[in-house]
Amino acid sequence: MDWQQPAALAVVVATATLIAWRRLRPRRFDFHRETGCGCGSPAGPRPPSVCVTGRRGERPRIIVTDR
Repeated sequence: MDWQQPAALAVVVATATLIAWRRLRPRRFDFHRETGCGCGSPAGPRPPSVCVTGRRGERPRIIVTDR
């Protein structure tokens, strides 16, 4: 019983450390998000969107829409 309390406390501390690290870690620099510049500028024309749907036993449908 003497070793169980420190082992349980170590598991709790490790879990709390991992959760805190995931919330407080430094984020990677994202050029588009940080500067507003990049390939996906709203001023340019959008490429057409493609939607592929289908169910088992049916032919798949491919829908291409221009936005």
